[in-house]
Order: sequence, then structure tokens, then C-alpha cells
Amino acid sequence: MRIVVTGATGNIGTAVLRRLAGTGHQLVGLARRLPEGLPDVEWRTVDLTTVSVEQLAGILGGADAVVHLAWGFQPSHDIDHLEELGVGGTRRVVEAVARADVPHLVHLSSVGAYSPRSDDTPVTESYPTGGVPTSPYSRHKAAAERILDRFEAETAASPGRGTTVTRMRPGIVGQRTAGSALLRYGVPGAIPRRALHLLPVLPLDRGLRIPVVHADDVADAVARALEGRVGGPFNLAADDPLTAADIARGLGAKLVHVPSEVLRPVVAATWRMRLQQIDEGWLDMAYALPLLDTTRARSELGWGATRSAVEVFAEAVEGMRSGASGPTPVLRRRTVPGALRDAVRRGPVARRTRP
Repeated sequence: MRIVVTGATGNIGTAVLRRLAGTGHQLVGLARRLPEGLPDVEWRTVDLTTVSVEQLAGILGGADAVVHLAWGFQPSHDIDHLEELGVGGTRRVVEAVARADVPHLVHLSSVGAYSPRSDDTPVTESYPTGGVPTSPYSRHKAAAERILDRFEAETAASPGRGTTVTRMRPGIVGQRTAGSALLRYGVPGAIPRRALHLLPVLPLDRGLRIPVVHADDVADAVARALEGRVGGPFNLAADDPLTAADIARGLGAKLVHVPSEVLRPVVAATWRMRLQQIDEGWLDMAYALPLLDTTRARSELGWGATRSAVEVFAEAVEGMRSGASGPTPVLRRRTVPGALRDAVRRGPVARRTRP
């Protein structure tokens, strides 16, 4: 097959290319900045915030499948840009898929698309995808799901059109080469990566439980869906979630229970001061999202997680400490003085954003 992959240099994109390499498929990687190496991939420079549907349809012409992975996390303070890339980019991809009449679209959704949970019972793919209202990431993932809903409805109503739509909804995705970037979202840039093992305490709500999955396992699910052209949504997660105690143990720190409602204003203040990358919506989402029932992926794709949540986290921590990174650029380390200097250049902080 000719398979086009958007976001091909990202955390999951690199894993998908590894999984599909050497399988006889013709791979086309789309990215805003092209990497070196990976000679078996045909690379195209594409920015999903600016590319036209016509241009994108021309690139997708003749493709047997499109794997849409592109999404943005930075700059976390530019919500409009992130929406244009995530939601707007998904809309452009879907419209280009329709125009090029691509038979199969695999979209990377997320556990973040789900509505807040009522308890710790793992949910199936039929659970509502309304998102967590206070999280821009969650709202955008839910909005992308609505775009796919409309596309599937239009396809079903149009004779002769038969695009199969597959939605992957993984938990938090990690791997060693993404550790440096992933953990920098939660660790202030003023803390050197090699000092992580010196962290004495970790202030977290002990009720934290997060579904986690390795990037290679997500890539395997994508490959299985492509090979069988299997449509519909699929939850992807390791058997057991990652807990606050697991995170503390992995960092060699002592867990100190701090209720999430106490942490929230601290996270909000430090984010607005640009001392760290996570807004309070991520904290809300971490405690609101459900755990995942992966029965459908196991039964219909023959899929199974090969690494536990603890193993995925340990691998990411090792990648963080070693500075390992893949084709996706690691977040530039920002010192506290640098962040404050930028704040001064921007001018006075509005009263409503002061901590």
C-alpha cells in the first residue's frame, strides 16, 4: 500500500514508521520540518496550519491509506495556534481525504477526547467523547471527533464513497526517545535533567491514575488496522494505569499527598508566569479522564500491550535523564531568569492573570 503519515516525525509518527518499515509498503511522511535519515520514506514538507485542501489532496492522491497523527502541544500559551493545527489540521486532512477518495483514514484521537468519568470503571469506546471543558487539549480532541462524525455521516449518505475511518484512542503515549520532551512538560526548565534523581519529594494527589501505553504498541495497533482495513474506535492502554505512587517511585522521590484542588492554583500561576509548560486544564484532565477498556482492540485487531505503564514511564524517565531524543526536536530548556526576562519584554501582567 501507499501510506501517507502526517506528523511523521513526532512521538507516535516515528514509531509508526519503524513498525511499517520493511513491510513492502510505500511510505510518505509529512512534517513541518524534515528529518535526516529514514531513506525508505518519501518526505514532504507540509504545515497543516497553512496548507490548502487542494495542495494536500494532491499529495494524498493515489494513497491507499492516510494515518493522521499531527498534533501540537507547544507553544502551550498560544491556544489559537494549537487549535488551528489540531482541529483545523484535522479538518483539512479529512477534506483532502474526501477529495482524493482515499479508501482508509486512521486518525489518532486520545483518551483526552472522553468526557469526565464518574468512577474508576474502565470505559468502552461507546463512552461519550465530549472532552474535559477546562482543558484546551481535551476540547480540541473532542472537536476533531465531531469532524470525523460528520465525515462518516456524509460518506454513508453518498453512494460510491467508501472511506473506512479508524479512530485510535490511546492513553498517554511514551517511549525513550520522547522522554526528554514529554517530561519537560511537567518539570520546570530550571531543573537540570540529570538532577531528576535528586528530587526529594513529589507533591501529587495520591488519587491520580492515568492510562498509559508505549508508542510501539500504538504503532502496532495502527499497522494491524491498516492491514485489515478495520474501522471504528479503539482504546489502547497497558493493563494497569500509572499511579501517583508509581511516578514518585520512578523518580526516586517520596510521594507527598497534596489534593488536586490545592495544586491547581499553583499549576495555573506557574504556567501563566511561563515557569513550566502545563496549564491547569492538564491537571483537570488527569483527574477527570476515565480508564480504558481495551477489549475491542484485543478481539478485533489481535492487539495487546507489550509494556506495562510502569515500564513505559521508566523508559521515558531514562530518556529524560540521558537527553535521548528522536527526530522531533526536544523542548529547549528555559531557565527561570530567561522566562522572567521574556515576561518583562511582554510588559505588565494583567491583573486577572496574576497568581
